[in-house]
Amino acid sequence: MIRIPKHLLASIALAAMAAGCGTADKLANVGQQPALNAIQDPTTTPGYRPVQMPMPEPQQAHYNPNSLWQSGSRAFFKDQRASQVGDILTVVVTISDEAEIENRTERRRTESSGAGVGGAVGTAIDTVFLPAGVAASDLANVNSNSRFEGNGSVDRNENLQTTVAAVVTQVLPNGNLVIEGRQEVRVNFEVRELIVAGIVRPEDITANNRIASEQIAEARIGYGGRGQISDVQQPRVGNQVMDILLPF
Repeated sequence: MIRIPKHLLASIALAAMAAGCGTADKLANVGQQPALNAIQDPTTTPGYRPVQMPMPEPQQAHYNPNSLWQSGSRAFFKDQRASQVGDILTVVVTISDEAEIENRTERRRTESSGAGVGGAVGTAIDTVFLPAGVAASDLANVNSNSRFEGNGSVDRNENLQTTVAAVVTQVLPNGNLVIEGRQEVRVNFEVRELIVAGIVRPEDITANNRIASEQIAEARIGYGGRGQISDVQQPRVGNQVMDILLPF
């Protein structure tokens, strides 16, 4: 009898309850378009944490009397680029990823062993104990044959080019900006989501208030969707649970 651990049963029960809640929500929204998320402050979302990075020692600002140049300014006139919390800048997302991998593994093993009794003792055993046609010299034969063969390949080609407006959510002590942007587009019962977050240097922001995605440190870029098409592309909840629980 196979005994299933209690924590595994609890996980299965929680997965079933979550699947039931998700099914009820989907049934309630049959025939309706996916709802767009409300605009919200990223700092108030659950799980938000201010970014902390190693910072240099603070330097005291120097002021020059009778000078038209403002200390710390990047231009003679007012800089229109994002520099404070709440400012907006445009992120140019360009992703071009291509990978091709192929692996093959093959393993074989063959074993054979036998046991028997010969000589006078074997003849006596054949006559007294064993039925006709069975010899003591061939009492046990064990044969084992195992084979494993695995093939795997990856051929991926991803290209993404788009722009998204991000908001400055934090200014670090060294002047770097923490940004986060979210974009949702709904077309034919399908919502496409684009999320961009990370840390940028003010010097990397161009004169037209844009920055390239490869210049974002600790970049977090997510592109996906939700709706009828995304649901069809995902396996059912039961299949996902079985894939996690089954050991083979």
